[in-house]
Amino acid sequence: MNISLKNISFSYSDSLDDAILKNLNLEIRSGECVVLAGESGCGKTTISKLINGLIPHYHSGTMDGDVLLGDKNTADMTLAEISRVVGSVFQNPRSQFFNIDTDCELAFGCENLGMDPEEIKQRVESVVQEFHLEHLLGRSIFNLSGGEKQKIACASVSATGPEIFVLDEPSANLDLKTIADLKEIVSRWKKAGKTVVIVEHRLYYLRDVADRICYVKDGQIAHEWTPAELEAKGAAYASSLGLRCMNLEQLGLESGRIVASEAKQSIIFNNLTFSYHRKHPILDIDRLELPCGQITALIGHNGAGKSTLAQVLCGLQGSWRQKRAARKRGAYLIMQDVNHQLFTESVLDEVLLGMKPQNENLALKILEGLNLKQYADNHPMALSGGQKQRVAIGSGISSGCDVVVFDEPTSGLDYRQMLAVSATLKKLAASGKTLLVITHDPEFILNSCQSVIRMEHGKVVEQYPLSGNESQLIKTMTEL
Repeated sequence: MNISLKNISFSYSDSLDDAILKNLNLEIRSGECVVLAGESGCGKTTISKLINGLIPHYHSGTMDGDVLLGDKNTADMTLAEISRVVGSVFQNPRSQFFNIDTDCELAFGCENLGMDPEEIKQRVESVVQEFHLEHLLGRSIFNLSGGEKQKIACASVSATGPEIFVLDEPSANLDLKTIADLKEIVSRWKKAGKTVVIVEHRLYYLRDVADRICYVKDGQIAHEWTPAELEAKGAAYASSLGLRCMNLEQLGLESGRIVASEAKQSIIFNNLTFSYHRKHPILDIDRLELPCGQITALIGHNGAGKSTLAQVLCGLQGSWRQKRAARKRGAYLIMQDVNHQLFTESVLDEVLLGMKPQNENLALKILEGLNLKQYADNHPMALSGGQKQRVAIGSGISSGCDVVVFDEPTSGLDYRQMLAVSATLKKLAASGKTLLVITHDPEFILNSCQSVIRMEHGKVVEQYPLSGNESQLIKTMTEL
């Protein structure tokens, strides 16, 4: 099904004077896979909301122009009518879940459309096979990792069989193996003649799938390339536009990376175990060594136990109340879903919240380093996903804790913002803080980290300094 955006201008306010989209035109042909790329806040997600009908039927604002799905204008369709044609996967999969278990969630979309029970059963069985979800059946949604939630969200939408798929940062919380599974699914949709629109910062996994990459800037489509054309322009050109690399094999050391000498001290954990409700251990770690004053990457498959380890280290899980309280005072966790830890009415207040004593000048300096100073008076929940992530990072910096654990701090960030976060974390480590970063982002690791810990099945299977082992990291993450 064709998609046409004709002379679109849109503002989330009552005036087009501050429009985020300005006379934008975009034609997407039936069966085409188009990637919307660009720096955070440029309007990519707004375009996706125009296509799936959330604008103008859900989000208020001021709009000029027309959005056509085939020959129908979305302004003349109900959301229910649009949902039969367009399936959406949002950046935060929790925002589209309606059930507490995976089986019911996979069937929910089909049930909502009034399909026959036998057809629903067949569709669910089909997506379980396509997405390799057998190990996730019968699970509580609340006990899934971020990547596992994303896979369930993609599969539940796929089960409804729409003609158009709109995905907003679908790879943000996925490991490289799961990203490969996602690529395979997008390829199947494309071969089936579906139209696929993907808002994405990570581009490498789509280089063999996408037909076009549309670069959004200043409210318009500023450039269009095929993946091969963008790759041929080189990494320096892409990074100058705030775009991620097109090919992981071309990754190298960034000039701004700090290669630290061997850490003089380490935080050592021996015989660390943890389980939920006395069931099979989620963590069973003989020894974990966290170098002090450095940035350490924690890698592994989705569901390997990385986020659980972060919660235990920060005192959010585990027994021994005295030790747990001490861990809470000494460690700060920035969660994978930062919506859980944004509490105040303004970005500035958010950074000031955990700062003792509060220092507004210091808080503004932190925001400036994260390119957020201009949003100091904005409500945190009104920001884009990447901007929210940076607000949470600012809160972690202002906490004063000696250990700061980051769970996927670069998910949803463009290349330029990833470098800004990297620079901030380097300064934090240089000040003597110990940083543990859970990440699936090889570009970030090569730019920022001095050591690597790899977990699988709740165990630490590798620990090594990154310097001199860069090729090992890329090989490992590619195999993940």
